[in-house]
Amino acid sequence: MAADTVAYETIKVLRQGSVVRLILNRPEVHNAFNGRMVEELGSAVGPLAGDKSVRVVVLTGEGKSFCAGADLNWMKEVIRYSYEQNLKESVAIAEFLYRLYTLPMPTIARVNGAAIGGGTGFLSACDIVIASDEAKFGLSEVKIGLVPAAISPYVLRRIGESRAREYFLTGERFDARRAEGIGLVNRAVPAADLDRAVEATVKLLLSSGPEALAKCKELIQTTPQLGFEEVKDYTARMIAGLRVSAEGQEGMASFLEKRKPRWVEEE
Repeated sequence: MAADTVAYETIKVLRQGSVVRLILNRPEVHNAFNGRMVEELGSAVGPLAGDKSVRVVVLTGEGKSFCAGADLNWMKEVIRYSYEQNLKESVAIAEFLYRLYTLPMPTIARVNGAAIGGGTGFLSACDIVIASDEAKFGLSEVKIGLVPAAISPYVLRRIGESRAREYFLTGERFDARRAEGIGLVNRAVPAADLDRAVEATVKLLLSSGPEALAKCKELIQTTPQLGFEEVKDYTARMIAGLRVSAEGQEGMASFLEKRKPRWVEEE
């Protein structure tokens, strides 16, 4: 299937069928992000939320690294910014991460190399993280007198408070196996198997109902915030609504009739 590519200054957006790949495209600086990249990522992710033809989004980096954190040249500019200018930049990062985290379709981080600082935050905002076993990770903001502020909600959700306290405070670097062990990464695979593992996961996601996947993400985000009385009503209404929906009816019918549902793409 032919792929359509939209080139920005710092990222690439590659679309093949119902799968969109967001590629951090500054390999000469290990895909370190600057204000321009954050702006372009926000611009690229925003429209995806309402595009029902997109069923899976993959975030990755060009070249040997996933994302080495903030760009040093950009930081040389930022150090001279006023509080108001810094706030504007920080809000832009927070907005991009929130848009990525709340996309209705599943997201996969394909971590092909180093993911440091903000790079760890980018992958933490994705649903599923598959990493090369050669990748390195770190939350080293404290080493330069800063904190992982904008990325903290997403990293905390992935690794929990205990691990966040350890790695936020020490700034220690760690490998992919450790990242897998603490839940930052879902799977660490040999570098040669990375694409195969990602594509297998994409295929699994495409075999599931798109609306059901969106509702799963809503369920995961919403139920922890509800009390038991509220959650009983919320979950009962969700499953009842899905059972009578067009997708639910088709899914149950296809199962009973021992055929593939209509949303499964032909290979």
